[in-house]
This record gives sequence, structure tokens and C-alpha cells, in this order.
Amino acid sequence: MYKIVTLLLLITFNAFALPSNAEKHVQMSARAFEIDDTNVLALTLKHDKKWHTYWKNPGDAGLTTKFKFLKNSKKVKLQAFAWPKPKKYIEAGDILTFGYADTQTFFFKLDETFKKTTLEIKGQWLVCKDICIPGEDSIEIEIQKDLHGSSKEESADIKNLVESFYTLPKKAKKPQNLEIFLSKAHEENKLVLQYSFSNINIDRFDMKSNLLTPYLKDLFDYKREKLFYDSNNKTLYGTLYLDWNGIYEDPELPLPKSGVFKKPIETQFLLQYDKTENPIIITYSFKNFSLNGDKSLNSFLDNLTPIESMDKTTNEQEYNLFQFILFAFLGGLILNLMPCVLPVISLKLFGLISHSDESKNKILKHNLAYTAGVLSSFLSLGLVIVFLKSTGEKIGWGFQLQSAGFVFSMMILLLVMAMNMFGLFEFVTPGGKTLGGAQIKKGMGGDFLNGVLATILSTPCSAPFLGAALTFAFTTGVLNIFIIFFFVGLGLAFPFILTGFFPKTIAFLPKPGAWMDKLKKLLAFTLLLTFVWLYDVLMNIVDFNYFGIYFNTIFASLFMAFFFRKHISKLFFWNLIVFLIPIGLTINLSVTDGFKESLTPTTQNEASNLIWNTWSTEKMQELSAEKKWVFIDFTAKWCLTCKVNKKLVFNSEGFEKLIEKQDIELLIADWTKRDDYITDFLNKYKIVGVPAYFIQTPTGKVIHLGETISVSKIMETIKANQ
Repeated sequence: MYKIVTLLLLITFNAFALPSNAEKHVQMSARAFEIDDTNVLALTLKHDKKWHTYWKNPGDAGLTTKFKFLKNSKKVKLQAFAWPKPKKYIEAGDILTFGYADTQTFFFKLDETFKKTTLEIKGQWLVCKDICIPGEDSIEIEIQKDLHGSSKEESADIKNLVESFYTLPKKAKKPQNLEIFLSKAHEENKLVLQYSFSNINIDRFDMKSNLLTPYLKDLFDYKREKLFYDSNNKTLYGTLYLDWNGIYEDPELPLPKSGVFKKPIETQFLLQYDKTENPIIITYSFKNFSLNGDKSLNSFLDNLTPIESMDKTTNEQEYNLFQFILFAFLGGLILNLMPCVLPVISLKLFGLISHSDESKNKILKHNLAYTAGVLSSFLSLGLVIVFLKSTGEKIGWGFQLQSAGFVFSMMILLLVMAMNMFGLFEFVTPGGKTLGGAQIKKGMGGDFLNGVLATILSTPCSAPFLGAALTFAFTTGVLNIFIIFFFVGLGLAFPFILTGFFPKTIAFLPKPGAWMDKLKKLLAFTLLLTFVWLYDVLMNIVDFNYFGIYFNTIFASLFMAFFFRKHISKLFFWNLIVFLIPIGLTINLSVTDGFKESLTPTTQNEASNLIWNTWSTEKMQELSAEKKWVFIDFTAKWCLTCKVNKKLVFNSEGFEKLIEKQDIELLIADWTKRDDYITDFLNKYKIVGVPAYFIQTPTGKVIHLGETISVSKIMETIKANQ
């Protein structure tokens, strides 16, 4: 793939070479002199402010700078010293490149054959700022008898050139505390370079730099380095994924299934550990690669600290922990007002009314039982997330509603609870008390169950403060996951903790009475509305053309079973339950296949004439190349906050006028089903859940707008970046 990209760039370079009077943005000069008894040619590139050219390995994009030398109109070769250490750039569209800005000098050896000659030097490069322009320059230098000389163009003084020469990378042996391995990645024709650098002082490492920067290699197309630090054994770990380009060779060279290369592959890396010292160039030869090392290492790295999150002081980290604890608590508190949780909160309020004539101690016990249900559920959810992360799974907030089996189970639970509140049946607890309806007031099981249910239904929701806290939890250590989840649960349960200790805060509620039977049926109706919402979610994560008949049969039969049990015959109830078992088993055996079917994304907002195209990183890059404004909506069918924003903002006349006036392209990313591409993109911006909204400017800059959105917020972002 790298060869194809390079070929396209070369074609572009030759087709659009600048005329001689165009603005160059790069000025080339040369000087010949002596350093440590060695005659050198110093070739200097001076870049305009904020413009840069590219290193030997340009990265995800770009074009390597090239120099050509001619003596008496004939091409000659000069032995080059190592190129200076490049700078790492993140360009528009999140493209990683390596290159040079400001003033950089490249050194070449001169021998006796260049005495008293005129040397013509031609340079070609791609120079980039907000756009990239092919550039070239040609200069001449008169080299004297003593192998000294300089071009007519203004060049750097000798002292600065000597200092630059002494900072060049030098070839060296691989340090003994650096271990390098090559493994097969889980994707076809992909490998992963894995390495560790032990017994280090992390304070000496430049957090914004690569540890290993690879030189180009025909068979390897390198991706982006990810670094992790293990403070226990003072070891820096790194991964560098790469594509196997042997499949583009002629004849094709497939990746060996045995893990052994026919010939060793020799590669070079620029190693920069100590920011106070010069980098070194190391050579490493790969004879084989591990067939199963990728997954096991990723499981280990998930428990370490990513290096980009360490670019802070200890005091800042401690402050942030307390800050995120506050965010977690406030986010959990706000969840009580979110549409996901309101049906269950209503049930709990119903319970408070039922208990209002009891003693203060009993009311406190009921509310603490609810709190226990919330907290234990959040901690259990944290345990599940830690386990899944340890296995290498990519997950986010609300991940369980991407599971068809989980959604189906929740629907059954809600349907049964609704029928219970409609009076079709009652649960009997070991103590002889009934669970459901007004009779629940003397049992704690119902309060605990309501806490569990409130937790489950709250997880698809995002709220102000919650996104930042959850991102901190998901991207840091195991302990922080449990701390943040505990305080989210504490915030969700806090209103009922408060009423438990201060019962007079609910004195405004009416006394228990016959009217509660009618309220109970109204609350049952809200549970049915939640059931309908989950039904819509289920339709979007399985192939309903195939599974719909099974699901609908189960739901209808379940209702009929309890209806007949109440009004006709208990025997009929058990017959129907037995009838449902084989249907359920059939779904359990087949649901995975249905779940794998891809969704056809919504391309048009049904309430307006605006067209929403399917999101992809490729589509973002395409629109960036066309200099378009782009608005991106990351959403999911199970996200009720997303639906509210859609109704209040995206379906509004103001939004439609703004999109048409600014000629903004609309992209929608549907996370209803599990999608690792969406998960990876959100993780890149430290986001673990939806909704999430982005603006991409015509220059390719991506701006995260947060989980709350308004027309004015979009307008202000556009004005600030025009």
C-alpha cells in the first residue's frame, strides 16, 4: 500500500511542479568545510514559518525529500551522513508524519575528486502547512582547492553547522535492556512489532516523542507507535503495527504461515530514549515472528498507563482524580432526570409513597436497600468491564445494549414486571410477602431489584459531567474504574439516600390510598414504553426478518400465559411456558449469526430534507480533500439522550437552515451494534460512549463538541474556526 501511495504522490509531484517564480516556502543553501579532519558538504533547508518537509520515512502521508548532485552535468553520488532527528507531526485528518521545520542541515562527505569543481545541487520535496505543495530548488557551489566554499545563497555560519553535525544520530548496537519481538496480528497480512525498554528513568523520556521511529522497509508498512509504562518494574512497552507488503510484490510474497521468513529481514530504527542525548540508529534482523503473541501482550498492556496520559505532574493527577470523582457523582445525580431511568425512578417514588406511613428507620432501610442494589450493580458492571478489557475487548459505556441476548432478557424482565403491576400475577417471596404493587412495602427485595434495574437502564444514557468521568475510568487503571463507578452509583442513589435520612423531604407526597392502584397501572404503562424502546433497539441489532417471528411469538405467548393464568387456567400457563422453552433455545443457538448482519444506516433524517451519509474515516478524509465543513453524529438506537437531541436539535428549522447556509456535510455513525472502527475513533478522542458530536473544518481539523449539542454551539464553533 505504501508503494501505491508513493507512486500517486510522485505523479502529483511531476504533474504539478511549481513554476520558477512561484513562492517556494523552502530556501536551499550549501557550504563546504572541514570537521574533525573530515571534509563535508552541509546542505541547509530553511523553511518558512509553520511549513515543513518530510524525513526518510514520511509516515502516514507525505513524500521523502530528495537531493541530486551533478558535476560537469553528470550525476555523482555523495556519501550521506545520518539525517537529523525528525519532528513528529499530527496533520489534518489525524495523519501522523515525520519531518522538518525551521532550519535543518543535511551532511555529505566530500573527497579529493571535488577539488576546484562546480557542484550543482537539485532538491525536491513536498512542503506542507494547511496544504501541501511540491517544491524544488537548484543551486551551485564553487568548491575550492582546500575543499571549502559556499553557495551564493545565504547559509548558516560554521559554528551552527558544526553544532548541528554533532547532534546527528550515530549507528550503535542495540542496548541490552531493549527487547524487540515480531508477532502476527489478529488481522490478515498484518504484523505487530512489540518491544520493551527496562530499567529506565521515565523522567528522562520525551513524552511527545517516539521511542522507536522506523526507517522505510519495502516489505513493512509501519503504522503508529503506542507506548505504555509499567511503574512497578520501570519498563517502557511499545507496539508498532505494520502491514505486510509482500502481497504487492511481483511475484507475490505471502506472509509465511509457519512464522519463519525465507530470508532474514534487516530493519533500521531511530532510537530516542533520553531527551538530553542524541538519538542512535540501531539495526535489527527478523528471522521469524510469533504466531500468537499479539493478544496476550495487549491483555497485559491494557493494565498499564498509556504514555500520552502521563504528560502531567503528580499533583495534577491527584487533583484530576478528585475532580473526576466529583464529575462522576454529579453525572450520576443528573441520570435521575434522564429518560432512560425515569420509569424505574417512578417505581421507586411509588415505593416511597407506600412507605410514607412507616417509621423513619424502616424508610431508611428501604432506601438503603435500593442504594445497595445500585452500588452493587455498578461495581459488578465495573468487574465485567475489567474482565473484558483484560481479554482485549474494545468496549464503551452502554456496551451491554449492543448484545441482542442482553436486550432480549431485559425486555422479558420489563414485560413481566409490567404484567405484575397490571395485576396479572404476584411474586411470592420466602417470607410470604408479595413483590409488586402496594404490598411490597414490607419487603426489601423489591427495593434492591429497583436499584439493579435503575443501573441497567441508566448505562445507555450520557449526561453532563458523566462523559469526562467515564473516559477517565476507562482509560486508566483498574482501581479508578471501581472508584468512578462507585461514585456514579452514589450520585444515582443520592436522592433516595437523602430521603432515607430526612423523610420530611417527601412530606409533600400524598398519603397511601386507593388511588395508588390506578397510579400503579400508569407506572406499568411506563414500563411498557421502555419495553417498546428496547424492542426498537433489538430490531436494529438482529436480522428481524429472520428472528422477528421468534421474538414476537415469545412476547405474545408470555402475555397470554399470564393472562390465562389469572382469568382462565393455571394449567394453560404452564403449557405455554413449556412451549416457549424450545423457541428460546433456538434463538440462543442462532442469535449470533443474526447479530453479525450489518446495519443499513439511516441516510436521511425523516423530519427534514437533510441527507445524512454513513460515517467512515475514509469519508472524512474525502470531504477534507474537498475543503468541506462536516458535522458528525455518533449515536445509537438504545441512546435515549441521542433521540432527545435529534428531536430538539437535528429536527429543528434552525439546524436545517444552518446546514444549508454553511453547506455542511452530515455524517452519522451508528454504534447500536458493536463496531470496532467507531470504538477506536471515539477512544482516540478519549470518549467511551454516545452521544458524541464533532465538527471537521475544511482544513481537516477535527473538533469534539461534547455530548450536549445546540444550534448556537455549532454556529460558534464554525465562526471560531473560519
